Amino acid sequence: MPTLREVQKRIRTVKSTARITKAMEMVAAAKLRRAQARVEQAKPYAAKMDEMLSHLALASTGEIVHPYFEERPIRKKTLVVIASDRGLCGSFNTNVFRKADTWLAEQTGTDVEIVAVGKRPVDYYKRRQWPIIDSHIDWGGQLDYDRARKIVTFLTERFVTGATDEICLVFTRFLSLVKYQQVVDKYLPISRPEVAEDSGTVSDYIFEPSSEQIYAALMPSYATTKMVTALAESFASEHGSRMMAMGNATKNADEMTQTLTLDYNKARQTQITKELLEVVGGAEALKG
Repeated sequence: MPTLREVQKRIRTVKSTARITKAMEMVAAAKLRRAQARVEQAKPYAAKMDEMLSHLALASTGEIVHPYFEERPIRKKTLVVIASDRGLCGSFNTNVFRKADTWLAEQTGTDVEIVAVGKRPVDYYKRRQWPIIDSHIDWGGQLDYDRARKIVTFLTERFVTGATDEICLVFTRFLSLVKYQQVVDKYLPISRPEVAEDSGTVSDYIFEPSSEQIYAALMPSYATTKMVTALAESFASEHGSRMMAMGNATKNADEMTQTLTLDYNKARQTQITKELLEVVGGAEALKG
C-alpha cells in the first residue's frame, strides 16, 4: 500500500497535468475558431469555382482542352497525405493513416509515391515501402498560402510532365465541431464538369478571350483553391480533435484526483486509528 507521502505526490502530479491539459484545450479552442472561420470562407469560394467551370463547360462549343483534364493510362499514382505535425489530438492521425493504407492496399499493380504534409505522415511512411518524394512539415496548424501554392506547383508540374498519372488527396473533412470524416479525394486529373442537356440554362455566351484561354487562366486557381480547402479542413479538424482529447484528459485527471484524495483520506484515517490504538494499548499496559 502506498504511503501518505507517495499519494500526496501523485495528487500534485495529476493536478499539474490537469492544468497543462486545460491550457492546451483552451489554446486548441482558440485556434479552432480561427481555423473554422477559414473553412467557412474557403467552402463558398470552392463552390463558386465549381459553378463557373460548369457554366463554362455548358457554354463552350467544343471539347474542353486543358492539361489538368487529361486522362491517360494509370502507371503511377501520387497520394498526398495531410495530417498534423504534433500528436495529442486523439485518433486524428491514426484515422488518416488507416484511410490512406486502405487506399494504398487497393492499388495493386500500380506504382504509388507519397507526398507527406505534416511531420506525422513523414515519420509514419518513411518506415514503409512507399517512397516519399516530397514533404512539408512545421505548419503549426496554421494555413500558409505561399506554402500551399508551392505544393500545388510541385504536383501540377509532375502531372503535366507525365511523372505521375493521377494524384489523390487523403485528409480529414471538417463537418462540425465534433464530427470529422476521413476522405480520399481525386485531385488530378480534374473530372470534367457534368452538363445536363435538359438543364434549361441559356448557353448563348460570347467569350473574350476564347474559352480555352479562360480555362488556362482559371485552372491554376481552381487547383490552388482545392488544395487550400483541403488544408484548411484538415487543420480545423486537427484543432477540434485536440480540443476534445485535452478536454477528456482534463476530465480524467479531475476524476483521478478525486479518487486519490479519497484514498489519501482513507489511508490518513487508518494511520490515525492505528496511532490511537497504540496509545490506548500503551496506556493499558501501564495500568497493568
